[in-house]
Amino acid sequence: MPRYTADPKPSIVTFRVAPSLKAALTEIAEREEKPVGELLRELVREHIKQARCREFEAEARRQSLLLAEAARDPNSDEYAIMRELEASFDEFARDLAASEEAAERELARKSK
Repeated sequence: MPRYTADPKPSIVTFRVAPSLKAALTEIAEREEKPVGELLRELVREHIKQARCREFEAEARRQSLLLAEAARDPNSDEYAIMRELEASFDEFARDLAASEEAAERELARKSK
């Protein structure tokens, strides 16, 4: 049977599973034309990927909360940056509204 992974030397993990789960897993493996072991490896990889993603998201949230707290302090760099961003967004909104109004006037002029 061909190897599906490039991992050098796999370790063996043994565990018990209910017969109904084994039958369902075997059925899926046959349908996907893969060995049961490869399906299990895919499940483990996906679970590890999801766990790492949750850890990353938790750390990003922790850091964003720290930055949000710092941004409330008027003496912090984060506060100054937030004010600059707000000013930039306000300017962008004004420019966008002006360009939309100009486009509407041009459309009205052309339709007359």
